[in-house]
Amino acid sequence: MRTPKEINSGLFTLDIGGMTCASCVGRVEKALGRIPGVEAASVNLATEQAKIRLNLDSEMTIDSVIALVQKTGYEAKLSTPHKNTPLNHAHTFWGADGLGRVLLGFSLSTPLLIPMFLMPFGIHWAPSPEWQLLLASPVQFFLGWRFYKAGFKSLMSGTGNMDLLVALGTSAAYGLSVYQLIASPHAVHELYFEASAVIICMVLLGKWLEARAKQETSDAIRALQKLWPEHAKVLNPGIAITEGVSLDQYRDLSLDQVFPKDRVLVLPGERIPVDGLILLGSSHVDESLLTGESAPVKKSLDSKVIGGSLNGEGVLVIAVQAVGIESVLSQIIALVEDAQTQKAPIQKLVDQVSAVFVPSVIVIAIITGLVNWLYLDSASIAILRAVSVMVIACPCALGLATPAAIMAGTGIAARFGILIKDPQVLELAHRLNIVAFDKTGTLTLGKPRLLNIISLTNSVDTDVILTSAAGLQLGSEHPLAKASIDAAKQKGMSPIPPSESKAIPGIGISGKPSAGPWMGQNLCLQSVASLSSNTHYADMIEKTQACFDAGQTVSVLMNESTSSPLAIIAFGDELKSNAKAAITSLHQLHIRTVMLSGDNTAAANRVGHIIGIDEVFAQIMPNNKADMIRKLQSSPKDGERQWVAMVGDGVNDAPALATADVGMAMSTGTDVAMQAAGITLMRGDPTLVADAIDISKKTWAKIQQNLFWAFIFNATGIPLAALGYLSPMLAGSAMALSSFCVLSNAILLKRWRPSRP
Repeated sequence: MRTPKEINSGLFTLDIGGMTCASCVGRVEKALGRIPGVEAASVNLATEQAKIRLNLDSEMTIDSVIALVQKTGYEAKLSTPHKNTPLNHAHTFWGADGLGRVLLGFSLSTPLLIPMFLMPFGIHWAPSPEWQLLLASPVQFFLGWRFYKAGFKSLMSGTGNMDLLVALGTSAAYGLSVYQLIASPHAVHELYFEASAVIICMVLLGKWLEARAKQETSDAIRALQKLWPEHAKVLNPGIAITEGVSLDQYRDLSLDQVFPKDRVLVLPGERIPVDGLILLGSSHVDESLLTGESAPVKKSLDSKVIGGSLNGEGVLVIAVQAVGIESVLSQIIALVEDAQTQKAPIQKLVDQVSAVFVPSVIVIAIITGLVNWLYLDSASIAILRAVSVMVIACPCALGLATPAAIMAGTGIAARFGILIKDPQVLELAHRLNIVAFDKTGTLTLGKPRLLNIISLTNSVDTDVILTSAAGLQLGSEHPLAKASIDAAKQKGMSPIPPSESKAIPGIGISGKPSAGPWMGQNLCLQSVASLSSNTHYADMIEKTQACFDAGQTVSVLMNESTSSPLAIIAFGDELKSNAKAAITSLHQLHIRTVMLSGDNTAAANRVGHIIGIDEVFAQIMPNNKADMIRKLQSSPKDGERQWVAMVGDGVNDAPALATADVGMAMSTGTDVAMQAAGITLMRGDPTLVADAIDISKKTWAKIQQNLFWAFIFNATGIPLAALGYLSPMLAGSAMALSSFCVLSNAILLKRWRPSRP
């Protein structure tokens, strides 16, 4: 099933089976890149998925893409978005990566290993050559068949992967043992069946551990998926909403049968199945897994609720607004899945290295064998050392180093209300040295109240001014508009609707009242800063100074027909209780804070002083915020470029969010802002900014650690194997454990918790 967004954009995701290392990733991407009509493709080893974008003019179908991927030797099927999928057969007990095969392999291999443990005690015993052959053969050709199959397919496509290295290495050890058995039937201790068998067992063990670790890194997605209730109690049409709803007044329907405008009953302790508005009842709702807010949130009439959250003590009737793929929960899952599927820029370098890694290793192994044969005059030792080189030099750890850390980091961040949409953010966040905040709705509650109206004309009272100003703003979503309309309603007055109106970006709103003393005249409600060229500007500044000193936001009602001011309207917006703590947390990270505000200088400076902002830029027009971000970036400190994050929530913040090195949008704001930002903060909590930077830094550190150890592992392991310091069995064990160590290091990110000053 594809979402409407995917259908319209030509974007879809495939589940890819059979990938074992970074070379496999490169092979699938290379195959996808050769398909006509494929604009872009990204393959992720940790999630085992490929994200593909088709040209909308292309005649290529999804089924054709799947068929072409399958021709390269890998399984492929269309991914079902946001569903609890059954366990992959490969991860079941007897599946390809299952524990059953590991236990069977070690059961058969243990008798082959016993002689090695007995030798230090002077006991020279070993199974007969025939028994060694009998025990090793099922391991080599039954349990190890997967390596032959995948290795052959990679060879036929002109590439190499981990399976090819394992197949070649174990076949060489097994073949040498068979040759020795035929040539010297009684030379029991000249056989190496244990090497080939144990290598396969250790690789299978590594794959099982890797599969378990991968599941750990994707815990966040599964936790979110489990929030989906399977059914909803939908009230029958025509049923009046009352405090008591009997069982015969609703139907228990599956979610795909629920539509917007339906009314859903939610009982105490049940999960809310849809997004919507409360029509009846009140309760406390636990939204912790969605927003990271640990305390239950009070909900009452007309409150918005999010599907997947847990209802508390009350009975609720909810008007459905969104369900399924249109819901907030679905969008959160989509964002996390998308982030985990994407590649960080550093991964592209890793993929380029991996593309030539396997062929290079095979060449090194051949050279190792030839050199050892010439200098030691022993074919068996030469072959064993070549086998060790091929077995230890697996690119698995390289392929998993970055995506595993990204999966773990984005997953744990999502649990605490931080959605990292763009992995590139992880590479930039550790460099940040400036965070710029929008004021309204970001550091303040974004719910200003109308505090004062100063009439500048004696012929009209303040009530008429209020109804006219509120009428101009009918239909506007701006916080000041809501404050004006609410103030009129509280006085029991109806706003005068305009006969025509239009929003003026960055300035205000203009229109013609349909009644009252200014009926038919063009009025404009705008900021004081936008009137700097007006002849009355100095007089207005003088009359509004007291409002400015009190930190209030001021708008002016202008008569555009006469270019004369009619009234000054003052608003106040309360600071968020944790705004100061947010700034303190950033200072502890040695990050300079900046506030960009359209308010007058006095009001903006007052807010900045209260919460400890380092620098305040006032009277910044919305269209100039992006320019301010560029100015901050280009003002070097100690000769170095500044890395700037922008935090905002409104439409007018979108250009600045996109311009900043890292954009962070509050989910309490607009969709436009969230689309422009690389990080979405699921609560209107400014302390999440420092948390987002901290988890990004921690994730980036894990990526660096993983890549370092993956490269070091191969850089030291290959020479040691070539010089004979690592036997094939030790090489196989080390190779199997390298991937597990990389994944385990990434999983440590799950221990991260937000810090507070």
